[in-house]
Amino acid sequence: MSIEIGQIEAIFRYPVKSMRGESLDDAALGWYGIDGDRRFGLRRVDDRGVFPFLSASRLPDLVRFTPLRRDEANAGGPPTHVRTPEGEELPLFDEALAAEIGRRAGLPVQMMQMRHGIFDDTAISVITSDTVREIGRLAGRDADIRRFRPNIVVRSTTAVPFEEDEWVGGTLAFGEADDAPTVAVIMRDLRCTMVNIDPDDASLAPELMKAVVRRNQNNAGIYGTVTRTGRLSVGQKIILHR
Repeated sequence: MSIEIGQIEAIFRYPVKSMRGESLDDAALGWYGIDGDRRFGLRRVDDRGVFPFLSASRLPDLVRFTPLRRDEANAGGPPTHVRTPEGEELPLFDEALAAEIGRRAGLPVQMMQMRHGIFDDTAISVITSDTVREIGRLAGRDADIRRFRPNIVVRSTTAVPFEEDEWVGGTLAFGEADDAPTVAVIMRDLRCTMVNIDPDDASLAPELMKAVVRRNQNNAGIYGTVTRTGRLSVGQKIILHR
């Protein structure tokens, strides 16, 4: 069974894990997610665990750091610099940048590059704009889509909040061509305190996560794995295959 569920409303990638993301009109979808997504991250030097990377859940201020590309010929490539909240631009691998973030976090960190990205669960996250609006309504405040750090935002044809739960086990095709890029929906997106962090000033609004917990067992959106590569673009139709 195939159902048209909507179209791509927005595409985001996050060059450095937990730092400010960027909105794209189109993007290449590879086997390890959107090209350039979360390929860099800050490793906690003293942490020998399985996931030693610093995230905004521990240091909310990270969302105020902005990855930049100084080279105009590198418009679609990896970042070369990072702008601090105070406006200073530092090279991505500069010791001064690691020292500044380490000072805020209270622990030493080191910038790392990972070939296949630094992801919590899977490489692709998807959410509908209706789900985000409903969370905001339940929380009694505006819920900026950027709080949820999705890769793909869906403008749904049904406009039913949390409909993403029903996609689990299916496959999303982006476009109607036989070779359209596809993502297998493998699980609901179990949310963390990231949704509480304002993407502009890093202030906290715990009522947002509380609303997700009350309404949908702390799930909002889905995680998927890429099953066919290709190009994504805003406005592209999305077909659910089951």
